[in-house]
This record gives sequence, C-alpha cells and structure tokens, in this order.
Amino acid sequence: MNATAQRPVDRWFASYSGDHRNETNQRIHVFAVPAILWTVVALLWCIPVFGTWVKSGMWAALAMFGAWMYYYKLSRPLGFGMLAIFIAMAWLTRWLESLIGLQNLLYLAIAVFVIAWIAQFIGHKIEGKKPSFLTDITYLLIGPVWVLSKFYRKMGWRY
Repeated sequence: MNATAQRPVDRWFASYSGDHRNETNQRIHVFAVPAILWTVVALLWCIPVFGTWVKSGMWAALAMFGAWMYYYKLSRPLGFGMLAIFIAMAWLTRWLESLIGLQNLLYLAIAVFVIAWIAQFIGHKIEGKKPSFLTDITYLLIGPVWVLSKFYRKMGWRY
C-alpha cells in the first residue's frame, strides 16, 4: 500500500510508532497508556453533576462516547475494541466507587495518573524521544488505540 493510499489510522500509527521503537518504552506504554486512560475516566467520573438524577459518571460517559466515535471513525474493528474497553473501564470505575467511595476513587485515580505518567516519561527518556502528544495533542487519543492495535496484531486480527 503506498503512502497516498494509506488509511488515516495507518498514518497515525506509523508516526506514533516512530516515537516508540524501543522495546522497553513499548512495554511501559502497554501498561501505562491503559492506566492513564482509566484515570481519565475515573477523574471525569468524580466530577459532580448537580441538578440531575445522575449520581456520578456522566462526564466520563460523555467523554468515552466522544472518544469512541473518533475511534470508530478511524477503524471499525478498533472502535468496537475500544467500546469494549470503555465498558470495562466504566464497570471497574463504578465498582471501585461502590467499594471505596467517590473521594477515595478520586485519590486512587490521581495516584495512578501520576505513577503512570512518571512511567511514560521514563520510557521516553529510555527511548531518547519526546512523547508524541507534545507535537500533536491528538496523540493522546492515538496512544490507547495504538496499544489495542498491538493486541489485534498479536491475535492475528485485522484493524
């Protein structure tokens, strides 16, 4: 497939992969990127919703839906995979809220966020390249689906 015939998802992945060639950095990303994605869901989950019957999670649901629409447009198979991931993350977040409470969920999300970002920056220090999102903020959305695409390739699935 020549460069002009590439799908947008392939161009995003080619560029993102260029900043993630080191195997250690890739391994860090496989764990840290999903952790950061979950923390964003959890942090949005904790934003209060006033004047409505929804207790929590509305902002997270809206953000997940918006991101899912982007992923689905980029690639239907990856979009469906991200939908499953978002459902699992919402379930996990709701379960954690019921188990430890909303305030402790917030503290946990902040702690995981900080630890995961430290890991990311360590990975990029090892790589010797700055994180992709510093050149284009869209890469914050590409990271999770790039990790998912690695799983798809390992399973022999098309994306």
